[in-house]
Amino acid sequence: MTATTYRTGADARISVEQWIRMYRRMVSIRRFEEQVNELYTRALMPGLAHLYIGEEAVAVGICEALRSDDYITSTHRGHGHCLAKGASPDRMFAELLGKEAGYCRGKGGSMHIADPATGNLGANAIVAGSMGIATGAAFSAKRLRTNRVVVCFFGEGALGQGVLYEVMNLAQLWKLPVIYVCENNLYNEYTHYSETTAGDILARATAFGLSAESVDGQDVRLVHEAAARLVEASRQGKGPAFLMCKTYRYHGHHVGDINREYYRSKQEEQGWKTERDPIQRLRDWLIKENLTDAASLDRIDSEAKTEIEKAVEFALAAPYPKPGEVDQDVYA
Repeated sequence: MTATTYRTGADARISVEQWIRMYRRMVSIRRFEEQVNELYTRALMPGLAHLYIGEEAVAVGICEALRSDDYITSTHRGHGHCLAKGASPDRMFAELLGKEAGYCRGKGGSMHIADPATGNLGANAIVAGSMGIATGAAFSAKRLRTNRVVVCFFGEGALGQGVLYEVMNLAQLWKLPVIYVCENNLYNEYTHYSETTAGDILARATAFGLSAESVDGQDVRLVHEAAARLVEASRQGKGPAFLMCKTYRYHGHHVGDINREYYRSKQEEQGWKTERDPIQRLRDWLIKENLTDAASLDRIDSEAKTEIEKAVEFALAAPYPKPGEVDQDVYA
């Protein structure tokens, strides 16, 4: 079975093993985020977190198209990006709980996790805060001829930040290997993006000469197909690209955003969950195409649940940093 390949629209040959890996990653991200919500409601996690549940296909589909040494930059809703790029759940949870074993020795927390070893240059609590970092990394990759590509994840709320247009301008002038990925989950915190964002979103990128397209962010196959094509073109020196993934966050803006009916209905949420769930879509397709069976996928679900539970146990038992380390690894 692992030798079988499946051809997508861009003539990309995807092995069954890759599809299964994407399924496993998506399930792991969801189980991770469910545990984050549990830790918050049990008052075991300091601060807030912004859950990625519902958007798993975007991070997984795109990161699967990257090499291990390619770079990403992330956002305040960044756990899915980190995990999709190869971060370990136990160290992720340790960081969320402020433990020494965390990726930033417990000093970054949910919105500032970074792992250079897997190419993750960091999440960022500032809307559009990582765009300059991503573009600078792409400039470095071109100058050093490393053949790396950089993916800059951001939400549609960042379309209102001027830095996006500054960096897209430079990236196109210098033909930098960077893909700007807009995760349009419809809401800028508590406001529908149609109330804040005028005009055609893709036209903002094409105005600078970037290749720009939109894709259904709830279908990992479509996300991966587009990402693989754009990444390869960028790696070949054809410059930056803009990819908008239409997606949806099932939960609130953050874990404390419980009652959301004043800005979106329960019917809307339920519709996305039941009709457009990215994990269920991939599961149904894998079974329909006889690439695997329900029992095998159930086993993956169970393994992911166990892995995440063990990661939580590790983080809860891990020690906090020593008080004498308060001024170490802190640069700003």
